Amino acid sequence: MDSQNPLAEFRLECQNSLADALQKLFPKKQIARLSLDKPPNPEFGQLASSLCFELAKQLGEKPLALAKRLVETLDKSKFSLIEHVTTAGGGYVNFHVDFAKFSALTIDSVRHFDTEYGFVKTDNPLKIIVEHTSANPLSPIHIGQARNPMLGDAIARTLKARGHNVYRHYYIDDVGRQSAVLSYGYEKLGRPKPEGKPDHFFGKIYTTTSCLVEINRLKKELERAKAVSATEEIMKLNRELDDWISVAAELKEKYRELFEALLEKIGKDKDPETTINELNKAYERGDEHAKQLIREVSELCLQGFKETLSCAEVFYDSWDWESEIVWSNRVQEILEKLEKTPYVSALGGVLEFDAEKATQKLKLKKELNLRESYEVPSLTLVRADGTTLYPTRDIAYTLWKFERAEKVINVIGMEQKLAQLQLKIALYALGYSNYADNLIHFAYNLVNLPGYKMSSRTGRYITFDEVMDEAVKRAYEEVSKRSPQLSEEQKQKIANFVGMGAVRYALVEVDPSKPVVFTWDRVLNFETNSAPYIQYSHARACSILRKAQRKPEKPAYNLLKEQLEHEIILAVSSFPDVFIEAAELLKPNLIADFANVLADKFNTFYNALPVIKAKPQELSDARLALVDSVRIVLRNALNLIGIVAPERM
Repeated sequence: MDSQNPLAEFRLECQNSLADALQKLFPKKQIARLSLDKPPNPEFGQLASSLCFELAKQLGEKPLALAKRLVETLDKSKFSLIEHVTTAGGGYVNFHVDFAKFSALTIDSVRHFDTEYGFVKTDNPLKIIVEHTSANPLSPIHIGQARNPMLGDAIARTLKARGHNVYRHYYIDDVGRQSAVLSYGYEKLGRPKPEGKPDHFFGKIYTTTSCLVEINRLKKELERAKAVSATEEIMKLNRELDDWISVAAELKEKYRELFEALLEKIGKDKDPETTINELNKAYERGDEHAKQLIREVSELCLQGFKETLSCAEVFYDSWDWESEIVWSNRVQEILEKLEKTPYVSALGGVLEFDAEKATQKLKLKKELNLRESYEVPSLTLVRADGTTLYPTRDIAYTLWKFERAEKVINVIGMEQKLAQLQLKIALYALGYSNYADNLIHFAYNLVNLPGYKMSSRTGRYITFDEVMDEAVKRAYEEVSKRSPQLSEEQKQKIANFVGMGAVRYALVEVDPSKPVVFTWDRVLNFETNSAPYIQYSHARACSILRKAQRKPEKPAYNLLKEQLEHEIILAVSSFPDVFIEAAELLKPNLIADFANVLADKFNTFYNALPVIKAKPQELSDARLALVDSVRIVLRNALNLIGIVAPERM
């Protein structure tokens, strides 16, 4: 018999045994749920029930006495994976697994299912859109943004392995002032052909144009404030102007030729701000010149993104243009529907959605896990100049996504928490409660580089390309030091998957709610808790199996009696449970943590016990089969987070 979830088989046997005993002792008593937990120490068994503590209160008995009665009533003739049952800790019922049988079930199941082991399929497969990355086409993806595609891709892989129909979408945010700023600067330069990678080229234009336009605006504001002697405002504007002049000095130093060209061209424009705003409005209207200009810039920038993401092995099923949502009249239709609700009002040409009023009237506070005292800020839908805001367009885009899927997961930083909340409330207000219930904001925290503060707007960032190149370079140095006998081609190949794996793992293994502190010492650690460490463990397992030069023909699993062996068997058997939890709770970090723990246990086992030379051969075969199961599970876990599991390192 093989099982996709060996630990679940043992758990079910324990639950059924306990339920039968309860039925015999208390035939009229209804027990809602028989939960089992892992004891803190293996000497107390592999699963334990605390049921007797609560039940004893109801029956007026002592928990330990009740536990002993239950254990005595268990039908031991039905035991298969259970070896024996004990009581402990004043009332716990502890189940001890029969390791000989359980080892056979676990190891044979892993080797039988191989590439599919652990990937327990859902009973309710859904069409799911995972929208992730969606960096604005303005400047290169930097390391601060790179956590998004790493998490999004891992979520998509995990949900697909769970049996869902998953579609990866990238939302191209090409509508709005930022795109107009970049396109304005690009046109001022005469639409030059990009030098080098296009997203890097446009990043320089965007930051320089943005800086010069901001300085121009602040100088005009300062003149106005001085004319009316607004002392406090003058001080505030001077501080802002000083900051931007400092940024300008940096940009001039980095991109002298480009900076001076833009300074000259923009200096000839009497009112750059108005020109940019007009370009923005024209693009939203769909005017031909604006469409041709901004689309050209966006498409060129996206070429660079696709190259970067391809290097990271991240791909998409759909690239969705925000502008096409706007031009299709979907946004206008949504605005008209919202205006018919009692939650929208117009004031001075500005259209506002009263999110708090909608939350109160529709009684959503509990549904949205909001405190009753929390007041949801209102959402501006349309500015006085007639242009819409990003959240307004996002409502239309969300409805578009739900026409194609039953669940939508937006992988967006936690700084967008309010915008995502307002989006959900708007869906409820429009009557799309089912969509709102199935819209998930997968929020994640920042990436911190000690001693470095990033900002795309000021050009202070470290690109994802630079990080990947540096990771591969450092990996190459480490591989060359550890394996000097390898050819240059082999070293480079290993360095590529080790470097990329290291970056991926570092951005995924931290709980999404916590920030990632990115340091090279931690990212490329070959000794513990890193992708290279886990990859090296997988390669070590492959090496053992190669050196054995035989397949384990007669494994005697009853000879696997060492505690280290039992720990590995339990870890391998628990992979399906970890996978299910990671898929259901959207926690890819659980997979990364599991792989690291299994690698730790395997390396301890490798250093302590012989495998190929173990006697008798039946024990050696059993240990070879155990090594093979570790290899399979490590590979399957790494695949879920997009990391190569190498056979050699």
